[in-house]
Amino acid sequence: MYAYIDEIRRLLDELEHDHASIDEVVESMIETGLQHKSIFCFGAGHAGLIAQEMYYRAGGLMIVNPIFSRELMLDTEPVTHTSQIERLHGYGELLAKEVPFQAGDLLIVHSVSGRNPVPIELAMKASEQGVKIIAITNVKYTKKVTSRHHSGLKLNEVADIVIDNHGDVGDGAITIEGTAQKVAPTSTVIGATIVNTLVSEVVKKWPLDHGTLPVFYSANIDGGMEHNREAIALYQDQIHYKF
Repeated sequence: MYAYIDEIRRLLDELEHDHASIDEVVESMIETGLQHKSIFCFGAGHAGLIAQEMYYRAGGLMIVNPIFSRELMLDTEPVTHTSQIERLHGYGELLAKEVPFQAGDLLIVHSVSGRNPVPIELAMKASEQGVKIIAITNVKYTKKVTSRHHSGLKLNEVADIVIDNHGDVGDGAITIEGTAQKVAPTSTVIGATIVNTLVSEVVKKWPLDHGTLPVFYSANIDGGMEHNREAIALYQDQIHYKF
């Protein structure tokens, strides 16, 4: 009935066939957590919505640390400034210096095109410090564009594991008669599905003998805040944001 819903359903079916890469990331996240290392996530502009999806919410992993940059947030004005910053060489390296990366950590980077310098540089600098890099990107899209980074590399080429979001080139999904520009991007819906699949599988496979799960309870249910305080105390060495 609705073209967009039909397209999302088709992409989700494609995504489900990528279980090998998803399962590999799940195992890496569990290993990272059990070794008392940290998980970080990053995206610029709308790609950053996926980092926010993983951060500080009921049912989410509390050991996921977002990497935020005010210059890349969508409340920046003029909003075109965010696109210019994402293409700025050296900015990703500056971001990396502000993150307490350690060998054995894991970084999830979401970039739909995978071509802009900031996510590429952040991934490269983290990798140099022994951090495992997970890229969520559009493989078909990134194959159709050139890198804007001076190395000529794209995000998928500097990652240890790549999860494909299966969208179309340009991210729009629906063809409208009278215009060549497709509308209704899919990367946010599919990206959120990817990261919540990762979270749910990590928690499902987390060994129960390890103690309290590193999961936020809703603060709006009885006992929720008490659980959160207990879990935060247990995992505080893996949490790098303030409460």
